Amino acid sequence: VYRGSVKDFQGFDANQDAEALYNAMKGFGSDKEAILDLITSRSNKQRVEICQAYKSLYGKDLIADLKYELTGKFERLIVSLMRPPAYGDAKEIKDAISGVGTDEKCLIEILASRTNQEIHDLVAAYKDAYERDLEADIVGDTSGHFKKMLVVLLQGAREEDDVVSEDLVEQDAKDLLEAGELKWGTDEAQFIYILGRRSRQHLRLVFDEYLKIAGKPIERSIRGELSGDFEKLMLAVVKCIRSTAEYFAERLYKAMKGLGTRDNTLIRIMVSRSEIDMLDIREVFRTKYEKSLYNMIKEDTSGEYKKALLKLCGGDDDAAGEFFPEAAQVAYRMWELSAVKVELRGTVQPAGDFNDDGDAQVLRKAMKGLGTDEGAIIEVVTKRSNAQRQQILKAYKAHYGRDLMADLKSELSGSLAKLILGLMLTPAQYDAKQLRKAVEGAGTDESVLIEIMATRNNQEIRAINEAYQEAYHKSLEDDLSSDTSGHFKRILVSLALGNRDEGPENQTQAHEDAKKLADVSSNDSSDSLETRFLSILCTRSYPHLRRVFQEFIKMTNHDVEHAIRKRMSGDVRDAFVAIVRSVKNKPAFFADKLYKSMKGAGTDERTLTRIMISRSEIDLFNIRGEFVDLFDKSLHHMIEKDTSGDYRKALLVLCGGED
Repeated sequence: VYRGSVKDFQGFDANQDAEALYNAMKGFGSDKEAILDLITSRSNKQRVEICQAYKSLYGKDLIADLKYELTGKFERLIVSLMRPPAYGDAKEIKDAISGVGTDEKCLIEILASRTNQEIHDLVAAYKDAYERDLEADIVGDTSGHFKKMLVVLLQGAREEDDVVSEDLVEQDAKDLLEAGELKWGTDEAQFIYILGRRSRQHLRLVFDEYLKIAGKPIERSIRGELSGDFEKLMLAVVKCIRSTAEYFAERLYKAMKGLGTRDNTLIRIMVSRSEIDMLDIREVFRTKYEKSLYNMIKEDTSGEYKKALLKLCGGDDDAAGEFFPEAAQVAYRMWELSAVKVELRGTVQPAGDFNDDGDAQVLRKAMKGLGTDEGAIIEVVTKRSNAQRQQILKAYKAHYGRDLMADLKSELSGSLAKLILGLMLTPAQYDAKQLRKAVEGAGTDESVLIEIMATRNNQEIRAINEAYQEAYHKSLEDDLSSDTSGHFKRILVSLALGNRDEGPENQTQAHEDAKKLADVSSNDSSDSLETRFLSILCTRSYPHLRRVFQEFIKMTNHDVEHAIRKRMSGDVRDAFVAIVRSVKNKPAFFADKLYKSMKGAGTDERTLTRIMISRSEIDLFNIRGEFVDLFDKSLHHMIEKDTSGDYRKALLVLCGGED
């Protein structure tokens, strides 16, 4: 099935198009609208024919005329469209290695993503265009393991056999583990050989097997074991093996997010993928980033340049609301990966040689007299487990007849006070306090209610109920009921019962549950869409729900989260999406919330503090890993950049390390 956005133009006439372009550039100025309309609606093969016809009719070089008449990014885009794909890649690589410095990102993108045939065509085009050997030029401009892997990819010799040996899959996964995680130092040659030569189908199975035996995805091991441009190249190879469309969707998103636009990257991808897999890239983009590629281009570019890019994009998926097989495949793979058991680890461990009385004395000394020794308080509180902090509270009272919480409250202030005082509460007390704050006073903080209620297990929910009753002399259920309404209230009340099933998946039941979620035809108001989702998402076990979501994708070619977003709105939608994401990958859910709390102007310190406290002894180590995988920067780095003073020091201790 053709998945490009640009197709052959019906009724094509090369001479007629050549004449139209000549007229658009004749005289004073040029008709840029006519040029972009014509060139973006012809396939590359047809554009090559137009170049030949132009030369025959006018004795002139069309590309040279376009360069003369157009300027800036628009000129670069239009001229890039006129080159055959292999010559376009050759030009990009020549520019990447010419002059001072090397554009390693360009080399990585092209050589990691192209098929064997595309690599062979590229090598031949480079030789033809520049009368130079591509391999020799790359060897002369790069070094080390990065150079070795580029040379391997330049051979275009990746195995293409779809018949996979299970024994070899297991052996390759084991060899990669032994070459990295289990070895003092790293055997880079093993990574180069396996990732540079094995077939795509084989490597996908190797990555699945690696996750099972290592307890972490291959990407995380590559980040830990390799470095620099070699690390970036190997990550790009892995991403392209998993899904080329997903790789390019991510590259396009990064080219446009934040201040400024990486126009060279944007042009290169929009041109090179427009006749290969642009429709797949669009679908994955919409799924991953919750906005269409079309709209992001529209917001980030301008003028004729924007118009031409939008024509290459080929449509707005926000308007269409579609969800296609490539996006479903990516979503399905994510569900499968999430089902693999990975050990959850906190970053705060019980202190060895713990002495509650000694710690109580240190804290008293830090707060006695003029001034406060915040460093000493941070050192004790952040490096003890919650159980140990509860012992310190008792020892402080016994030793000094004083309430440690009251003393801390009077000595500390601002964000640091909220963080330290939160750490001194039990997890259930802390969650109960956050929920109480979310419902008391004017307005309700629905996002806090959703975050806590959608992510806690039965035992945690029951402990929260007890702590809430003890602290506020009211039931949590009553407060949730009086402060919310409709389906949102019913979701929260259901979750507040702490009665989620804890058994394994049931394949037959999962199929029936998926059918219920997929059914949009029911007109029975007692069996509304929201009621059906509630009865399944709020009561079934996590392993069972993962199977339901997989069945849903098989049945509809839709991801269940996409279906929720399309068919629901407001707090109900947000609550169900939070449950789905928590089931799918809870550390990734919290990594996303942490990132959003710090990105852009200002910091949402309340969310940042709440998550760092509540996950520090459960899965903050895993959250750190997901954070790097999702955002290509460490949680430690982002906290360091986005916070300050003693608050930052305390958060960084809780974070537990730089990835």
